[in-house]
Amino acid sequence: MELRIAAKTDADAIIAFDHVAASDPARVQLIHNQIKSGACYIAVIDANVVAYAVLNYKFYDNGWIEMLYVHPRFRRQGIGSALIRHLINECCTPKLFTSTNQSNVPMQRLLATLGFARSGFIENLDEGDPEWVYFKRLRDNAT
Repeated sequence: MELRIAAKTDADAIIAFDHVAASDPARVQLIHNQIKSGACYIAVIDANVVAYAVLNYKFYDNGWIEMLYVHPRFRRQGIGSALIRHLINECCTPKLFTSTNQSNVPMQRLLATLGFARSGFIENLDEGDPEWVYFKRLRDNAT
């Protein structure tokens, strides 16, 4: 498996397996913008893009994993875990945050396995499904 920053030429492959992008032009634009900014990372197996994630620094100047999406046929094979580990290594701030819906138990388990701690929640993003915020300290602020 290859983990790397997405190129402009990877956009169509990402959009093809992201079910939200199929019906949401804003999601398609988000993917293009994140690729253009160098914030989109992908997992590639046998020359096929099978997952993507977005790492940016818009959350109070801390690392923020805005998105992680694994192609449905490739889930539960360690790809999401590998991609998050890659982002942990790429992150240039001492703190890394992400979030997931309360209903997304597999993602919560993945984050716990990777050493993320629940840090709080945000209500009213998705009605009736609070967004849990997770945190991982990568290094002391002094380093």
